[in-house]
Amino acid sequence: MEQMTKDLRLAAEDAADLEVISAALQDAVTHVRDLAFLPSTRRFACVLNRFRWEGEGAERRRSHERVRTGLHFENVTSARARNISQDRPDGVLNLLAIRFDEMNAPSGIVTFIFSGGAELRLEVEALEAHLSDLGLVWETPNKPEHDLD
Repeated sequence: MEQMTKDLRLAAEDAADLEVISAALQDAVTHVRDLAFLPSTRRFACVLNRFRWEGEGAERRRSHERVRTGLHFENVTSARARNISQDRPDGVLNLLAIRFDEMNAPSGIVTFIFSGGAELRLEVEALEAHLSDLGLVWETPNKPEHDLD
């Protein structure tokens, strides 16, 4: 059953801001086809199915929620993928984290870390990211779990 909820909107201009976006996107899933580097506009954009961690409480629940979310980065000068098959657009990627390593301030490298050793690296002249939920939320019986061993 789909329902309307308050949409999450976040922006990042430094590494600490990006950590908040990374936490909100932990365990988001996306298809390879939903990742796009647009060199003419120096933008990287993607659409993900975000697990709504903010909707989780201490109580055990039978159902959880995901929401379609857009994320884009400005000032992108290059994008490189590792262990992501561009020829498999239906391939599914599970996002673990996004980090920013500043090089010559304010430029740096944004790294998307996916399960299975896949990575996406964006070179940016300055960090500017925007996350926006895109609307309806749906229920899922599955809650992501991480084996810490």
